[in-house]
Amino acid sequence: MRFTRRALLCTFAALFCGTAAQAQTYPEKAVRIVFPYVPGGPGDVLSRAVADKLTGMWGQPVVVDNRPGANEMIAAESVAKSLPDGYTFLVASDAVFSLNQHLYSKLPYDPVNDFVPVTRLGVANMMLVTRPDFPAGNLKDALEYIRKNPGKVNYGSVGAGGVNHLAMAWLASVNKLEMQHVPYKGLPPALQDLVTGRIDVMFAVVGGAAPFIDSGKLKGLAVAGEHRSPLEPNVPTFTEAGSASAEAASFYFALAAPRGTPAAIVAKVARDAGVAAQGEELKSRLRILGFEPASETPAQFAAFLQKDRALAAQKVKASGARLD
Repeated sequence: MRFTRRALLCTFAALFCGTAAQAQTYPEKAVRIVFPYVPGGPGDVLSRAVADKLTGMWGQPVVVDNRPGANEMIAAESVAKSLPDGYTFLVASDAVFSLNQHLYSKLPYDPVNDFVPVTRLGVANMMLVTRPDFPAGNLKDALEYIRKNPGKVNYGSVGAGGVNHLAMAWLASVNKLEMQHVPYKGLPPALQDLVTGRIDVMFAVVGGAAPFIDSGKLKGLAVAGEHRSPLEPNVPTFTEAGSASAEAASFYFALAAPRGTPAAIVAKVARDAGVAAQGEELKSRLRILGFEPASETPAQFAAFLQKDRALAAQKVKASGARLD
């Protein structure tokens, strides 16, 4: 028995040392980051900026592979089925990690068991905006107006089950409001109809709404998150406006690896990606788009996901959204 225990300890020690040595020389070839949208959007900008920084840090190419479609499931399935050798990663939003399991009856991947959490890279706190002549100039009055006019106020979104649809449905549920949902095929047409008064209110990413607020074509009532947006410093946070019901009005892009990727490599990638995301140049670029850089350990991201998945179930239930 003593020999067997000693042999096992030696085996584990050898494995640990081997993995640690592998992490010290990693990477030894190109690293691929799969991203679930077409080039050009904020998440793609974030992914490519981090990839460029890692290329410089590691001396090996880090390339972004765009695989859009199916609410991020095409990219997620691709990475879930990849070799867990540390050379394939996924950058995706809360759709992959938390929301899709409640929006679809069946997924081509398992959000819990197919991935190893690495780190969040960026967080977008959305802003509640209204048409310019909406009969309320602050959050408290807006909620009261909607409450007194059940079913008469409509809100836009970028589609059923999208982040701003779920955020507004959650806001309505928490505050016992009755509103009509008007889905669009993207943010620009929704904002345009908000400007012209065809819809009344919506959640929007700050970077998309800011030009309309600055020109007086929209009103910003409150922004999610702990701090005001540097793009619209005059718009209060939900907490400052007297409401704590905006916890669902944020989304993020995060880095994950296929299940089985060596822990030492995961830790190294999380650490180096965090350094890349916190660079001042990238911070400035992200803030223009309405994002704040994030950085955390794999354990911290895993703990966050537990809470995020519980909230996702509540958001989807409140919205009644189903995508299949």
